[in-house]
Amino acid sequence: MLSFTPPDPLAAAERVEAATVPLQPAELPPPTAATPPAPPAAATPPAPPARLSFLDRDQSILAFNERVFHWAERADVPLLERLRYLCIVSSNLDEFFEVRAAAHSPGPHGTHGPHGENAAGAVTSAAFEALMAHAQSLVARQYRLYNETLTPALAAQGLRIVSHGERNAEQRRWVQDYFQRQVRPLLVPVGLDPAHPFPRVANKSLNFIVRLKGQDAFGRANEVAIVRVPRALPRVIRMPARVAPPKEQLFVLLSSVIRAHLEELFPGREVTEFSQFRVTRHSDLAVDEEDVRNLRTALRQGLQQRHFGQAVRLEVSAGCSRFLSDFLQTQFGLAPAAVFRVPGPVNLVRLSQLVDLAGNAALLFPPWRGAWPQAMVAGMPVMEQMRERDLLLHHPFESFDAVLAFLREAVNDPDVLVIKQTIYRTGADSELMELLREAVRRGKEVMAVVELKARFDEEANINWAEALEAIGAQVVYGVVGLKTHAKMLLVTRREGRTLRRYGHLSTGNYNPRTARLYTDLGLLTADEDITADMDGVFNHLASQNRPPRLRRLMLAPFQLQRRMLEKIDQVGQAARERRYARIVLKMNALTDEALMRALVRAGQQGAHIDLIVRGACMLPAQLPGVTDNIRVRSVIGRFLEHTRVFYFGAGDHEDLYLSSADWMNRNMLRRVELAWPVTDPALRQRIIDECLTAYLHDDQGAWLQGPDGRYTPPACTPDGAGAQAALMARYAQAPKAARKKRK
Repeated sequence: MLSFTPPDPLAAAERVEAATVPLQPAELPPPTAATPPAPPAAATPPAPPARLSFLDRDQSILAFNERVFHWAERADVPLLERLRYLCIVSSNLDEFFEVRAAAHSPGPHGTHGPHGENAAGAVTSAAFEALMAHAQSLVARQYRLYNETLTPALAAQGLRIVSHGERNAEQRRWVQDYFQRQVRPLLVPVGLDPAHPFPRVANKSLNFIVRLKGQDAFGRANEVAIVRVPRALPRVIRMPARVAPPKEQLFVLLSSVIRAHLEELFPGREVTEFSQFRVTRHSDLAVDEEDVRNLRTALRQGLQQRHFGQAVRLEVSAGCSRFLSDFLQTQFGLAPAAVFRVPGPVNLVRLSQLVDLAGNAALLFPPWRGAWPQAMVAGMPVMEQMRERDLLLHHPFESFDAVLAFLREAVNDPDVLVIKQTIYRTGADSELMELLREAVRRGKEVMAVVELKARFDEEANINWAEALEAIGAQVVYGVVGLKTHAKMLLVTRREGRTLRRYGHLSTGNYNPRTARLYTDLGLLTADEDITADMDGVFNHLASQNRPPRLRRLMLAPFQLQRRMLEKIDQVGQAARERRYARIVLKMNALTDEALMRALVRAGQQGAHIDLIVRGACMLPAQLPGVTDNIRVRSVIGRFLEHTRVFYFGAGDHEDLYLSSADWMNRNMLRRVELAWPVTDPALRQRIIDECLTAYLHDDQGAWLQGPDGRYTPPACTPDGAGAQAALMARYAQAPKAARKKRK
């Protein structure tokens, strides 16, 4: 039986291949995993209510961002990191509006049903006001924290953003010179009249609206002008040391520079009112894959229009006049609730530039660089080690360099014949992609399954697809109508008279940058069944033939959801028979109704269920008579939680899976996803210890969900344990692990 209790130092050192520093969480409230749950009173428990009320998905997304915002509020977080969390929340809200808000917008974009739903089932007018009120409240909290707490605290540390009214004469001269040299030549003010209609304003771009008095050069009194600000200009500018007091760094915002010199753009006119503004547009690309001849070409064309989709949010300065805000609201066709008045820069995301410009290490988290994986021997061929045993990688606590080393070794090995890989989010500048190109140049057969529809990474992936095709790689785009979200890399090597496969499966992307910021698990394996399954999936994606019968892997959209439902039902059956019944799931989102109803059913049968869900979770926990046996927690920390781990215990039988998929309908039925079992006892216990137990006992970053969907903040006790901090300590101090031969 796998243990869910905190391991003591000696037991952990014996069980886990990577030597451990013991995690020290408090005991979990009973019942523990080692104690079989009490059976229900009735032999046959009632089924879940016919209309079980799930939580609102979009409200749940906003609630997740409130939990991230809490890290910006925490006084124990380094100051510049608090500012970074503030920027992360703003970036998340941008994406929320770009992707989720259009379905809620009232107007001609959908016919509202009797429950405030449109034809697609998305809640619209019935929830619009509540959703906007929630977003408005969160934005107000952001600016209050920025203005009243973070800005004074930064100033106390010698980092000041200097407004026009605070600048002395020398600083104003410098700003004037900067405006004339760097900014003014790029600005083209547009006075509005019938020949100069309202310009196309790009998504999330900085703009100014100006009201003018007097007449233009032709004697006309057109009173409104728009100034679009090019994206090429930095939003935060560091002023030179010569105009700053000793031991201080001064910064100025681009919006403040332009605001101070607006009148210079309209000689002979008087600026009576003005405001900066920013519009957010729906940016989810819609391409009818069944009706295009070349998906890459169609997406390339769609990208050109992405910046000018339906407007869903307008941000203006808090002091913007009603005349100007009403004018903009009308131009963009927005409801009043979608207009956000903000007391500061309209784009808090760009303040992340200040974090980089300040360069003050004392105000940042101590740098973390993942060590070489403890289970691997540095300098020893990776494939040789994979022949001996499976290798588990836990990022970012262990370095992603091990994955690059595996691919680099394959590229340089003359006996490697074929390399196959899925590409979802790899970044615009990727060593991994360059290695694939080098493999082609060395005469190896390279197949890349490039997902062109990875949201907001479409352009980078199109560019990589074209670069690989140009030198002879075989590039496919997955399956029409489905996103390929599975993460796998497969190498085929000639060894004597046989061919042997080596594979890597991951819960996260092949992106070295995000591998330093996201928690993920990867498995390097030469297991014949798993690698044969991987090869079968690659061939399925290329040929679109029926997928082969898989021995170890589970593939969405074919059987992953069904198999997860079966596992849940097995645990529920064990509970009914008064046997051990436990489910522990860690994922990023839980919104699939079929899976949620199955969890409710198993919980009512007596199974004890712990859900560690970072983001949106539509399943209410501890709801009397419905989900009494289900607990939900969300862990927020320095790193973005991204691992997907599924544990099912039914009597004497236990299953542990890793997966690329969250439990969302799109992942189960509209994407190509993989899940795979972990059977090695040491690796299984290591995953339990590090990815489940540590998080079930976290009281520093774990929020607990109540029946109404609201989350209780972490206890943050002085002697408490945070999972990420404990894991960082474990990997920072752990000695080299002993090597074990594959049985």
